[in-house]
Amino acid sequence: MRKIALNFSKWFVGCLFIFSGLIKANDPMGFGYKLQEYFEVFHVNFLNNWATGIAIILCVLEIVLGALLLFGFWKNQVTKGLLALIIFFTFLTFVSAAFKVVTSCGCFGDAIPLTPWQSFGKDLILLVLIVYLFINRAKINPVTVNKRGQLGLFSGIFTTSLLFGIFTYNYLPVIDFLPYKVGSSIPELMKIPPGATQDEYLIMYQLKNKTTGATKTMSDKDYMKQEIWKDERWEVIGTPDRKLIKKGYDVKIKDLLITDASGTDYTKEIVENPYYNLVIVAYNLQNTDEKAMQNINALALNATDQFNIRTVLLTSNAAQDAAAFSKKMKLFTEVFYADAVPLKSMVRANPGVLLLKNGVIINKWHFNALPSFDKLAEKYFSK
Repeated sequence: MRKIALNFSKWFVGCLFIFSGLIKANDPMGFGYKLQEYFEVFHVNFLNNWATGIAIILCVLEIVLGALLLFGFWKNQVTKGLLALIIFFTFLTFVSAAFKVVTSCGCFGDAIPLTPWQSFGKDLILLVLIVYLFINRAKINPVTVNKRGQLGLFSGIFTTSLLFGIFTYNYLPVIDFLPYKVGSSIPELMKIPPGATQDEYLIMYQLKNKTTGATKTMSDKDYMKQEIWKDERWEVIGTPDRKLIKKGYDVKIKDLLITDASGTDYTKEIVENPYYNLVIVAYNLQNTDEKAMQNINALALNATDQFNIRTVLLTSNAAQDAAAFSKKMKLFTEVFYADAVPLKSMVRANPGVLLLKNGVIINKWHFNALPSFDKLAEKYFSK
């Protein structure tokens, strides 16, 4: 039984760490955005510029430690590393859950969203298993005792995981788990399907007894059922709160609002354009790659001149800053504005480009992988 327990713990922990690391390494920018939320909570915002780099390092660490555990190499160092890592993650998820500061931990990226309490429970299970492995680390046997072979496997795993994270950072995730993946219809993902369940809320009243000064909280249903309004001793104080009691259909895209500088809503006009149109996404113009913007601008100019393709730029910057940037870069495109959160989800690049037609994402590119105008014309515009 002890051998079974040890092998189960080793395989469960090792595979889960590898899976978790690979999922996050598939989208290091997304993991970096999540780390920035934690940096804000702990008031270490100076780390924001290194968030993606730290994300890649953590992903590599998870993958390497998980793999080394399965191979049984360097059991003392590996179990200590796993123990330190899981204590750190458990602390973070507890803070998220207890103080409701980060609504999703990002343990498995956007592939498997977990609530903070679910993530905390998962980390507690892992903590127990890793403590068991640490106590019984002397019984973990390596698959090979050849030092050269051990070093070779370690080097291969480390290099492969590091290169994978760097590749996905520079050329978009290999698997896109976000709503704005290729083939998705943005207008459809913004709708609630007919017959879908709606969110159910209770209106919560704060009541105060005029005579005794006692206070209590009561739902609107109990308020009406007990006919509290007829009792002149009780009065409603403050503003009633809405309490979610049953989650309904979760709209995949619920935070996309595209406006011009004056605040006029252009969302429908842009995302439901029946023709090919290019959408340049640069959520932060201060940090965007200017050389890439010049190349995209030239491509947009050719697309409009030869095929009458509309091109728009979406950014979360202030209108004054965007206008100054547009003038500096001599941008040909129209400029519109949206919140940074949906823009970061659209494409993991700054800038990135989406090709839309009738609201469907035909394709999208990181600026490092954007095809030439001739290739775009041959594959899309000329058909």
